[in-house]
Amino acid sequence: MGELLSKIRPLTPGQEEMLKALNDKSYDVVGFFGPTGTGKSLFSLAYGIDAVLSGEYKRFIVAKPVIDVVTGEEITITKAPEAFIQVIMDYVNDVIGMFIEPSKIKELMNEGKVVFVDPHYLRGRTFDEAVIFIDEVQTIPAESVIEMIIRVGRNCRLLVAGDPVFQRLRNVAHDPSALIREVLMSEEKAKVVDLGIKDIVREGAKRGLRLLFEYRMRSREMSEDEKKAYDVLKAHAPDADIVTVLSLEEDKSKYEINVEHVPDLLVVVKQGHLGRLVGRGGERINAAEKELNKRIRGVELNLNFKDMIRAVHPTSWIWKHITEVDFAGPNLQIKIYEDMIGPLVGQRGMYIRFLDSVFRKLMGVGVRVVAVEEGERPRRRKS
Repeated sequence: MGELLSKIRPLTPGQEEMLKALNDKSYDVVGFFGPTGTGKSLFSLAYGIDAVLSGEYKRFIVAKPVIDVVTGEEITITKAPEAFIQVIMDYVNDVIGMFIEPSKIKELMNEGKVVFVDPHYLRGRTFDEAVIFIDEVQTIPAESVIEMIIRVGRNCRLLVAGDPVFQRLRNVAHDPSALIREVLMSEEKAKVVDLGIKDIVREGAKRGLRLLFEYRMRSREMSEDEKKAYDVLKAHAPDADIVTVLSLEEDKSKYEINVEHVPDLLVVVKQGHLGRLVGRGGERINAAEKELNKRIRGVELNLNFKDMIRAVHPTSWIWKHITEVDFAGPNLQIKIYEDMIGPLVGQRGMYIRFLDSVFRKLMGVGVRVVAVEEGERPRRRKS
């Protein structure tokens, strides 16, 4: 482990996996995929700078698009070379400045050991004996990323980082980061590390992601029945901040869900507003149910998606056996003990297909299931 990497203490399981992948030389290509604030750029930059400081590689090549967040205009090295380099330098200093002096980065640049390149102008170039880091691949066409991979020469290591979570929530079709992740998943000598909400260490990033979920739900087009239910609920609970109302009746019929536990309407409210929706003793929500003649369940909008699964899954107790619900690539991944796969998935997969449809309508994300071995189940203490 290099000097810079040794200064960075992994704070989450995903960061520990990133560090392990970087230190495992059997991987020629390492891809980090997950939301902002998880340390993808930090660990990649630290590894690359360590690699040239130690002499293991001759150059550290950083390929990153520079985009004006206000105008959306891309700054290229041909149009504005000084602005391009300055923005890249600011990015490096912001990410890793607390671990290395900016003057040292400039020294490495002057020596040709650290090189910043524009992803659009790599045709005809080949990189040998270098670490190549492609950041923000979600903003680069997948073809261009593959073009850069082709440019990787002998004795090189390629690092790729992207955010498919943000792209999926923005409803971006054919997201490059998701496509490149799929390519690398089956590539020989490649390692993909998926990072999720649990790996976000920057509080502002968590808040931003929660607001993005809220925006996604508030902007979804409600049906006439959903709008009617919204109006009735607001009449009985005027101080409750309702984010959205989702009718489950069509999906219940489609996937043959005939379980009393599953509501007809799912009501998502702002965090801290569930009590206002329900009322003391449940009088508010009961009155709305009587007027609409539908079963209603409310859930608060937060980053704990197990609560939402608990609210709508046909197996009322299944949430107790779910170990984790978090993003893996562009989809939500449910980890559950392997002996509980059946009750989660349901006959002919009806339950998980129902759950997948609910999350796609609410947030535009699909659902995947991963079995956790029984040996990972925590033992109960004897009294």
